[in-house]
Amino acid sequence: MNHISEEKELFTQILDMLASHMGNSAEIVLHDLTKDYEHTIVDIRNGEITGRKVGGCGSNLGLEVLKGVAVNGDRYNYVTQLPEGKILRTSSLYIRDDNGKAIGSICINTDITDTLKFEKYLHDHNQFIVSEEDTEILSNDIGQILEHIMNRAQLYVGKAPDRMNKQEKLQYLKYLDEKGVFLITKAGKKVCDTLNISKGTLYTYLDEARLL
Repeated sequence: MNHISEEKELFTQILDMLASHMGNSAEIVLHDLTKDYEHTIVDIRNGEITGRKVGGCGSNLGLEVLKGVAVNGDRYNYVTQLPEGKILRTSSLYIRDDNGKAIGSICINTDITDTLKFEKYLHDHNQFIVSEEDTEILSNDIGQILEHIMNRAQLYVGKAPDRMNKQEKLQYLKYLDEKGVFLITKAGKKVCDTLNISKGTLYTYLDEARLL
């Protein structure tokens, strides 16, 4: 298989089964990663859990898979927290073509916010820690995902962009590049504006950053 559309009927059946089995507390999403990253969602069930719909974007972790930073990418039963505080139990399975390239993914996001409150009531604490670096951002706005990664890059460097010297800007760009930011359409312009550099300088700095 080289494209999600070749087995669309099968994937539809899989999503039907998962949605029927797991009920309305689980969002089931099919991404076509051959599309523009702003519009990878081609099928979704119970999208009201994250507020996403068909035509929406992928997450920041999907960018890392496409960039090749995450070699496998398949992850099961990890915790995701939405900006409004909702907590999800998430699993992601990547679909690959005949050459092993990721062309799609099926993701399950189960809302466990209320059950965690019940657990806290019973045990007084949940006894789990969410690593900020591993947090997955689920949003219908690719701009929010870009903003999140850029904020993490600034924390990584430890300085505001307008105070960074060239070497620190290279570190900032290396972080963004490894997180797959430049797979996002028009991300380059936002990065240029943030660092106050030209498009040509961005390409030159990126080449240097990739040698660090």
